[in-house]
Amino acid sequence: MSNHLFDAIRAAAPADAPFILIPGARIWTYNDALALSGRVASAMDTLGIRPGDRVAVQVEKSAEALILYLACLRSGAVYLPLNTAYTLAELDYFIGDAEPRLVVAAPSARAGIEEMAKAHGAIVETLDADGSGSLLDLARDETTDFVDASHSADDLAAILYTSGTTGRSKGAMLTHGNLLSNALTLRDYWRVTAGDRLIHALPIFHTHGLFVATNVTLLAGASMFLMSKFDADEVVSLMPRATMLMGVPTFYVRLLQSQRLDKEAAASIRLFISGSAPLLAETHTEFQARTGHAILERYGMTETNMNTSNPYEGKRIAGTVGFPLPGITVRVTDPATGRKLGAEEIGMIEIKGPNVFKGYWRMPEKTAAEFTADGFFISGDLGKIDRDGYVHIVGRGKDLVISGGYNIYPKEVEGEIDQIDGVVESAVIGVPHPDFGEGVTAIVVRKPGASVDERTIVGALQNRLARYKQPKRIIFADDLPRNTMGKVQKNVLRQQYADLYARA
Repeated sequence: MSNHLFDAIRAAAPADAPFILIPGARIWTYNDALALSGRVASAMDTLGIRPGDRVAVQVEKSAEALILYLACLRSGAVYLPLNTAYTLAELDYFIGDAEPRLVVAAPSARAGIEEMAKAHGAIVETLDADGSGSLLDLARDETTDFVDASHSADDLAAILYTSGTTGRSKGAMLTHGNLLSNALTLRDYWRVTAGDRLIHALPIFHTHGLFVATNVTLLAGASMFLMSKFDADEVVSLMPRATMLMGVPTFYVRLLQSQRLDKEAAASIRLFISGSAPLLAETHTEFQARTGHAILERYGMTETNMNTSNPYEGKRIAGTVGFPLPGITVRVTDPATGRKLGAEEIGMIEIKGPNVFKGYWRMPEKTAAEFTADGFFISGDLGKIDRDGYVHIVGRGKDLVISGGYNIYPKEVEGEIDQIDGVVESAVIGVPHPDFGEGVTAIVVRKPGASVDERTIVGALQNRLARYKQPKRIIFADDLPRNTMGKVQKNVLRQQYADLYARA
């Protein structure tokens, strides 16, 4: 098989087999998708897009949007997906930083984006959720077959900007080799075949929906039900016709709220996968009781795609992200000295393998700082590897709370709070404290109608956690702020409560 992503996709494509199924609408075969991708690539060539040029894309999810991604892969253009929620002010940063040659936007956003894009030397074409727009109009006029660019595994395939919880977002450069190696590994590890039908309800501007869900489907010659967004009732309705669901923890929480979810509804699904944010052990347990399925949790990040996975066969343990994937090395080191730590010791997770990105776009110093001398990527995630080899994530390095000189790992405190009757979930943060440097602070979401209060939680933690780990304040909230992939935004909470102890 080729070491270039598009060549491998084309080799795996089962011609007249279904690729994209739009519930209640049309079926796209692999031939349909590949043929249109060639015409879109020809249209981009006519517009002057050359190998290595960036194509920034901020459009609603559609079959045509995925086909645009394929067109970029085969033409040698670098695909740059942008969150549909980004404002014009935010787009100005990404377009200025990446300097795309082409920006593809929704027709309704064209006027605002065009003025900004021109200032950065980019042209703008449109693509709507229904597949209409100027780019597809140009593609339909193309009559010649597109001749694919010459390809190598080290060519850039995509730039994905990190969520930027500290400072400006960084553009992670991912090569064809990075994406292909990871998709093939996941295909084999999760035993995905041409007979699989995936329910695809994830956004496609993110690693999970674009690279994991889509690339794995393509390289297996499988098919997908493409949903514009997650809808629990529609997902349950599709389950009898599907074999897989990839989701974020929020999907599974919402599915558990559906009275229709039971063992019979989930009978034809062979694999439920969760990622992008930690899955609560309570959700894992309740889902297994309701459906008979243990959710498979895995761990990845923008810079690396997927690093670890709970086993396909074997024990899927709630609260862990499983074992390092084949060909990928994961180790835990002391953040201060870089010394490799032993089993059960908490430290910095470092990763090495063909999945690891090429570096940050136009940030050579930042790239160099994020790699060790022996070539491991410093993930920024704190975790441990237990005695059985399962990897546990305990939080981001920047989420570590240092109070009175002691290191406190938020996940440990959250795990204790989340077990208390009446608690849905919690987020533990450190905010400035005049005496301790940082005060351990818990934001707690109660179950509807629950009477749990601050005194209840303080009492429950007294004999469970060392005094220095116990929250100095417990604040109740209706919900926790999350990004589009369901990750709790602790940076937002830290800003919100920054002067909590100053006020006190």
